[in-house]
Amino acid sequence: MRLIWRHRSDIVNPVVFYLIGITMLPLGIDASRQLLAAIAPGMLWIMAMLATLLSLDALFRSDFEDGSLIQFQLSDQPLYLTVLGKVFAYWLSTGLPLTLIAPILGLMLSLPADGYWALVFTLIPGTAVLALVGALGAALTVCLRSGGLVMTLIIMPLYLPVLIIGSSAVSNAVAGFGYQRELALLGAGLALALIIMPPAIAGALKISSNQ
Repeated sequence: MRLIWRHRSDIVNPVVFYLIGITMLPLGIDASRQLLAAIAPGMLWIMAMLATLLSLDALFRSDFEDGSLIQFQLSDQPLYLTVLGKVFAYWLSTGLPLTLIAPILGLMLSLPADGYWALVFTLIPGTAVLALVGALGAALTVCLRSGGLVMTLIIMPLYLPVLIIGSSAVSNAVAGFGYQRELALLGAGLALALIIMPPAIAGALKISSNQ
């Protein structure tokens, strides 16, 4: 968290991108309340997903360039615990701010009041899953000079189920239906990601650091 705080732009950029993207949306299409309310669940989730991609490429790059990644591997502490700590710090600085600002942006898109809690409750586990999956892509491309595009191509197919489930939950809440099933799916996805992703990321970092 201290390292992230020294590079405050990594915190500000995703939030600013989220804010600008949602603000510009009504200017590019019909700004009627009915249309904005209809597309709000999907657009809020899509922009949140894209915002998480902004700083993922730099998640492990500084550690790779200054040799800290080698020290992590030589440390007595298991590498997957270090990875889990870095991903959690990344989520605190990116996913959590996006979640907190989402209801305000939902108001700008005329999102019905019934969708606000669903948006927050789904973004909390959803952005955590996005961070864990994105960290795997960042680990696989950490040794590449311009790995941002490759990383996006790797992780984008894995992001789609989270996007579909999250936006469906908000749409169901707006329509007056329950969204417990979608929330349970996101929770199950987060539990599965917490089990699988840290060891997978650690393995990818070991492979990438030996390139």
